[in-house]
Amino acid sequence: MNVCIIGAGPAGMTAAYQLAKTGIAVEVFEAGDSVGGMARTLDLWGQKADIGPHRFFSSDPRINKVWLEVAAPDYDMVNRLTRIFYRGRLFFYPLKPFNALANLGLFEAARCLLSYAAERLHPTPMGETPTFEEWVVSRFGRRLFGIFFKTYSEKLWGISCSELDADFAAQRIKKFSLGEAIWTALGLGKTQHKTLVDQFAYPHGGTGMVYERMAQKCIALGGKIHLKTPVRRVVVEKGRAVAVELENGQRLAYDHIISTMPMTHLVERMDGAPAEVLRALHQLTYRNTILVFLRIPAKDLFRDNWLYVHSADLQTGRITNFRNWTPHLYGKSEESIVAMEYWCYDSEALWKKTDEELIALATDEIQRSHLLPKGQAVTAGHVERIGRSYPVYARGYKKPLSVVENFLRTIGALSVIGRYGAFKYNNQDHSILMGILAAENIRKGALCHDLWDINTDYEYQESSVITSTGLQESAAP
Repeated sequence: MNVCIIGAGPAGMTAAYQLAKTGIAVEVFEAGDSVGGMARTLDLWGQKADIGPHRFFSSDPRINKVWLEVAAPDYDMVNRLTRIFYRGRLFFYPLKPFNALANLGLFEAARCLLSYAAERLHPTPMGETPTFEEWVVSRFGRRLFGIFFKTYSEKLWGISCSELDADFAAQRIKKFSLGEAIWTALGLGKTQHKTLVDQFAYPHGGTGMVYERMAQKCIALGGKIHLKTPVRRVVVEKGRAVAVELENGQRLAYDHIISTMPMTHLVERMDGAPAEVLRALHQLTYRNTILVFLRIPAKDLFRDNWLYVHSADLQTGRITNFRNWTPHLYGKSEESIVAMEYWCYDSEALWKKTDEELIALATDEIQRSHLLPKGQAVTAGHVERIGRSYPVYARGYKKPLSVVENFLRTIGALSVIGRYGAFKYNNQDHSILMGILAAENIRKGALCHDLWDINTDYEYQESSVITSTGLQESAAP
């Protein structure tokens, strides 16, 4: 077989690596100048930094075995510290009673608890298609929703929480509630919630090291990887994907095509997509990310791996301090790299700002946040723009998505995977699993796995975790 893979992010590179190991010929086309997609690692100012914070954690043995194959032994176990920055104060997540009381004040904390109690007595009614706001209020109360969920979520998605689908909360917060948080804080919780995992495996060379190594192994096994080579469209004939057409017009035939390109691009560029499908497609949107990396000549800034910024007076939504991951990232450097993360749509003024304007904005915000030592300067900046990085779970998005999904199911020899490709808000582990299962389907020549059923809230019958010594069985999830 001869398989084409569009995109060299976690899903695409995992599929390529798994296929190459079985002797199947693979050819990867990546529009960017490096592999890893949103999980790639940059070389900046003599240090390494990821495209935002990338915590890897999975309890699925299939995912962990593949990750360890390429990363071991060059990884560390990193203790996670990620707090919420709100009105100049840092709140632990999960909640720690004395920290929350000290930061909110006794009066505000009491209001939050009373709001939660009121919600338990008179639950917020859920609509036919529940919203993010309804879902969170039902589990935390309206007061805590306003403090710890509303501002950040609306920065990320660019729409009101009343227009955001509850799926986002269900996948990311899962069954977590204020009640569970209080029990956990008091040491009375029976299990560790997945949202609260406090240690994770991290590669010495940054998150991108995993996919760089997959690429190297793939090439060593005879695979081909083409960087700076965007695919314009997938060619479909008689209901079957038969070739790809590159941006330069070159057409290449394959036995099977795996696509991780944005679903909207994939379908709208196909010949013969029905009008109903195109109408549904136009209801699906993606959010862009801008990362501004700042070079700061200091070692001891804040202790967190990253911060969630809930303060409405700052446009940034997340701040990552790469000095708090592993010493392998900065080596002998006495400086820190901090990434300020912003989100927007193509039409917004922020997306159209110059690099110089964005660096000035990020510099001003990091200084106004008082997260830097007094008088500390920013000496340089670097900007990365990632278009269509987040599939937007607008209220009712499942209906148009199912129309597009059902159309793509009818096309033979085509597998659609990854965050962009499947329009799913994947973490690395979910995309890696999609790559593993897509490769298994192709290798076995049968639809053993329905790739559309892979979601961010799946549970697996076996369980394991990565530790400093390798793979270790754990209690069932």
